Amino acid sequence: MNGEEIKKIESEKIVHTYGRYDVVAESGKGATLKDVNGKEYIDFTSGIGVNSFGFCDDEWVKAVCEQAGKMQHISNLYYTEPCVKLADLLTEKTGMAKAFFCNSGAEANETAIKIARKYGSTVKGVRSNRIITLIDSFHGRTMATITATGQDHYHEFFTPFVDGFSYCQPGDIEGLKKLMGADVCAIMIEMIQGEGGVLDLDGEFVSAISNLCKENDCLLIVDEVQTGAGRTGKMFAYQHYGLEPDVVTFAKGVGGGLPIGGVICNEKTCDILVPGDHGTTFGGNPVACAGAVSVVSRMDDAFLAAVTAKGEKIRAALAGLDEVEAISGKGMMVGIKLKNKKAGDVVNAGIEAGLLLLTAKDKVRLLPPLSISDAELEKGLEILKGLLTA
Repeated sequence: MNGEEIKKIESEKIVHTYGRYDVVAESGKGATLKDVNGKEYIDFTSGIGVNSFGFCDDEWVKAVCEQAGKMQHISNLYYTEPCVKLADLLTEKTGMAKAFFCNSGAEANETAIKIARKYGSTVKGVRSNRIITLIDSFHGRTMATITATGQDHYHEFFTPFVDGFSYCQPGDIEGLKKLMGADVCAIMIEMIQGEGGVLDLDGEFVSAISNLCKENDCLLIVDEVQTGAGRTGKMFAYQHYGLEPDVVTFAKGVGGGLPIGGVICNEKTCDILVPGDHGTTFGGNPVACAGAVSVVSRMDDAFLAAVTAKGEKIRAALAGLDEVEAISGKGMMVGIKLKNKKAGDVVNAGIEAGLLLLTAKDKVRLLPPLSISDAELEKGLEILKGLLTA
């Protein structure tokens, strides 16, 4: 099919839950995408932080294809090597105890919510089931995770919502203390609020959260769906803050392009869920896990240092531009606040110029592949600078 045929059938046959850009993607390699008409784009989105090693990374493709040729699925009623390997890697890189695998970030956060509420009911008492999240957070689109999300515009149309969530303004330590009570079983945070506008949490506020959780025997849940898998220059963003979470959720970049999500639990939480409490047909899928093993196993100190260096290069290239008011985020998770231009207009202009960008509220958001080559990065930055100075 040509591009117009694809768009016509999409319009007729797919539920319109996405506002698509006028790009019909066909193939890619590294950080370069090609559409059905042969036009090339530098990709500064990595599929919203998913393609950690870009398009069609040779090692990832080999791992996925080899596993697909052996066995594509068997269910969690049986042991499989890729699932075990991935759990071993993730616990080794975090110092935590055990992992659980599912299929997406929302599912991962649902799992964390269930862990917290069972912890509250079995350890703290049946009335301890309230979870505090932050205003401008984003935790998913299922009924529980959309309720956990601290943005009012997501809380329309789908009532009744799940009870048991409270919201605190980021940085408001006194407000957080007022929300605490015997019925609180967990505080759930993103270290950088991606969909909320690439907003970094303040270190003092993070320390206060950690201390309050310890003082009140509440679980500290860190949502690393967008910030994890090396995106910020650490394996997980909480490692910048010296935190010791009870539960860490992940998805997106861990899989490198296939659907995967999950949680990593410390000793305190790793045995809260038992057989019958939770599950998922496709969680720990051998093909998805094989791809994830190829991603996570390569994220060593040298790789993470390179991510940090590339992030610094992006910031240096943009910092002096008159149109740039502020830059937020860490590593290769970058938010650009503009003075006069609208972020959406810049993204659309980028498509015309051969550069794929994202928005995050009023900011331009950059999530390039972590392995982007210097040539691709420089080419993309030149286009972006041109967009911001035009």
